[in-house]
Amino acid sequence: MVSKKGPTKGSGGKHRNKLKGKGPTPKAEDRVYHKAFKAKRQAEKRQRSDPRLAARRRVAKFTSDSDDLVIGRNAVLEALRVGVPASTLYVASRLEHDDRTREIVRLAGTNGLNLLEADRLEMDRIARSTNHQGVIMKAQPFQYSSLIELAERAERKAKAMEAANSAAARIAARPLFIALDGITDPQNLGAVIRSAAAFGANGVILPERRSASVNATAWKVSAGAAAHMPVARVVNLTKAIEALKERGYYSVGLDGGGSALVGETGFETDPLVIVLGSEGKGLSRLTREACDCIAGIPMSNAVESLNASVAAGIAMYAADRARREAAAAE
Repeated sequence: MVSKKGPTKGSGGKHRNKLKGKGPTPKAEDRVYHKAFKAKRQAEKRQRSDPRLAARRRVAKFTSDSDDLVIGRNAVLEALRVGVPASTLYVASRLEHDDRTREIVRLAGTNGLNLLEADRLEMDRIARSTNHQGVIMKAQPFQYSSLIELAERAERKAKAMEAANSAAARIAARPLFIALDGITDPQNLGAVIRSAAAFGANGVILPERRSASVNATAWKVSAGAAAHMPVARVVNLTKAIEALKERGYYSVGLDGGGSALVGETGFETDPLVIVLGSEGKGLSRLTREACDCIAGIPMSNAVESLNASVAAGIAMYAADRARREAAAAE
């Protein structure tokens, strides 16, 4: 016989809602009434007051892993003297000043840099080293030009010089660029920029990948030439050379086993791109194939190759001399 009284107590029917599960039991440290929770809060408070972590948090507000830093008294002083663009100068608190640091602070004030004082832990964290001598400078990112900007600027200059009706002026004003294929040392890049400025080049072309960038080191080695030598970064160097060819440029690659000598290719008096490879690998295959001519530098058999910046200087000098000789012959 079935009872009509309904579900009996404990059957899960009358008090079903009260028997529903409420999830896993929280950890002791997450229960506000538990002593483990209070112990966790006290540990977090002690951790926040740790001076090393506090220094790390303060540094994170002003710096990032991508910052270009100049570290050490001599390096910072040289960078300020040649005009490396910078935003901030960090000086260690309680620093014992000497003639270098006094001039650093003076030049930083003259150039309008933000001057920040930091304790030893903060300075170590910013420099990621203890060898900073109490002085760190944060350089500003270099402003690159586009390839089109470089070409249009050079072509406007050439047209203005042609209006002078002077053969020497017309030949000297023909655009000259140097493109670097696989140059990864910023010191070499800085030296190339300096040579490019010395021989009247119109700009330097770099690929975005597998190439040095114009950082504080390159700027310093260029002896300030980076301030007025435009540099373009391109996604694909081979396509950049092809794009310049469509505008009437010729390209000469520097590499061993070339069919001509630098300065004697026959393209020197035309709008020209000199393409330079790395010291070890030389030009990549695609870049080499994109060049109209491959030229070499005559040298003793005792030396297998030249430093990239030295080779660039020789090639630009040879092109400049060929243009001057052609202008004199007009």
